[in-house]
Amino acid sequence: MLYLDRPTVPARGRLWSHLISDVSYAELHAFAEALGAPRRGFDRDHYDIPAERFPMAVWLGARVVPSRELVRLLRAAGLRRPRHLHR
Repeated sequence: MLYLDRPTVPARGRLWSHLISDVSYAELHAFAEALGAPRRGFDRDHYDIPAERFPMAVWLGARVVPSRELVRLLRAAGLRRPRHLHR
């Protein structure tokens, strides 16, 4: 399943969401490609998605959850890659 939080993170003059999969990175990359998100938007264990792509992500089937839930889901799936452990 794919999940994202609401676009509330400001950066580079836009608001951003985080898109994750609780199944695999392969599922996440395939969904991001279908969404038109560039691979450079992948950051360790999630994609950064600009607010203008949020409605399309939901339409394609991503479930909207709070940001804290994204972290919980990643940890439960064993897919969390914390910054301090990622090289």
